[in-house]
Amino acid sequence: MGLLWTPPVATSADEDWVLKHCKKAKLFVFLRTHRHELFDEAFQAQLAGMYSGRSSGKEPVAPALLAMVTLLQAAMGVSDEDAVEFALMDQRWQMLLGTLGSRTKPFEQGTLFHFRQRLIAKEMDKALLDRSIVLAQKTRGFSPKALRAAFDASPLFGAGRVEDTFNLIGHAAKDLLRSVADRLGLGLEEAAARAGIPLVTGSSLKASLDIDWNDSSQKKAALELLLGQVRSLSSFVERELKGELERPPLAQQLAVLHQVLAQDLEPDPDRGGSRIKDGTAKERRISITDGQMRHGRKSKTSRVDGFKRQIAIDIDTQIILGTALMPANRPEGEAAEELIAEVKRHAERIAHLYIDRGFLGAKGVNDERRSGTIVHCKAFPLHNKDRFTKVDFALDLEAGRITCPAGHSVACAPGTTAHFPAAVCGPCPRRDSCTAAKKAGRSVTLHQDEAFFVELRQIQKTPEGRAELRKRVVVEHGLAAISRTQGRRARYRGARKNLFDLRRHAAVENLHVAARAA
Repeated sequence: MGLLWTPPVATSADEDWVLKHCKKAKLFVFLRTHRHELFDEAFQAQLAGMYSGRSSGKEPVAPALLAMVTLLQAAMGVSDEDAVEFALMDQRWQMLLGTLGSRTKPFEQGTLFHFRQRLIAKEMDKALLDRSIVLAQKTRGFSPKALRAAFDASPLFGAGRVEDTFNLIGHAAKDLLRSVADRLGLGLEEAAARAGIPLVTGSSLKASLDIDWNDSSQKKAALELLLGQVRSLSSFVERELKGELERPPLAQQLAVLHQVLAQDLEPDPDRGGSRIKDGTAKERRISITDGQMRHGRKSKTSRVDGFKRQIAIDIDTQIILGTALMPANRPEGEAAEELIAEVKRHAERIAHLYIDRGFLGAKGVNDERRSGTIVHCKAFPLHNKDRFTKVDFALDLEAGRITCPAGHSVACAPGTTAHFPAAVCGPCPRRDSCTAAKKAGRSVTLHQDEAFFVELRQIQKTPEGRAELRKRVVVEHGLAAISRTQGRRARYRGARKNLFDLRRHAAVENLHVAARAA
């Protein structure tokens, strides 16, 4: 399937009419004007390279046309099914696809699905984002030598259903039971009866249990009943389908069932059997339908069930140069090296880097700072309620001394804790304003990069420093633009598919940026 897409460059009279009358025409005008540059022969050859030379017997569809559809889907929030209809019925789509006036569908829904699968498998969604960057560069005067980059993250709630311990176990067991029934040629209820797990055949596990969930003794009994039936199912599977336990889907479904049991349960030392663990395991699975979703927090009061999406943007041109996506429980700074690598594919170096505290201290950021990049960020806040904080102490890192507000000094070094002796702090008239320790003196912990943090705190005290920090607002606007089209909830299940979705939305935003500048 190496078919090139060669729609005409010049617009026809019918296309001119469409461009004149469609609302919010800037993006459509830009794409129609520059589609031959966006999908040049070199990029089309890359797209065609995703396919083997074998033909399924159907009329081949040009990969570049499907790539254009992929962008239009993101721009308009359209599903695969609706994309087929838009391509047939919407004159704007037909104009961009080079099929204006046609009464034949240019592609089938399955064709678009398989194209997306190939795009992801071959990392060509990154190439699609790259093409949007190259095209936007021409209109915004992007310099590939040195730039000012900014990173930021926002939550992306997962598409999978989030469930509590009972429902996780029940859901995993029911999925396994369905596969068992299919393998044995049985109905679900008959398989459940033979496997000894009738609880999961109803529309709701908790309705089947039918207890007062505020009564701890009833809840305990319900858990033991459920676990007893799960053990019965496991024994039945091992007995009746022993030769298939290592094959999909049984292998994966058994692994998921064992995972949720291990992560949420522990022995009950008081009443015997098992109990639900207090707290949440760090890598706790929260959804059966999307095993990569995780609990995370954007703030103390805002929980995220799903992922974090991150972008790297060029502050001066507003072009998105890189993206990353990770489970919501992972620190934002873990994506720093990936984002930096993405930026450096489009520029020789990063002269200035604007970040929030989530990236502060990340290895990639520190490596860049030590190589000469100027990092702009608010310093970590210092908490010591009603008492002196670290900033009240005079720090002389060159001399290796730290001096308290009362004028006493001790030795110090980055990455260590400086201790003021109790003999000095005990009789000090300012003791109550400095430490709550009864017998020991005050201690002050210095970060390995304390000199850098001191510099950040000094900068944000000045109007000029605060004005410089506010330049990071460009990346916040970029994320907001992506959120408007991609939404707050993931379209797909799994991190990789949602990274694809993020990349195509970033590409669309770059095209919007280019269209505004054209």
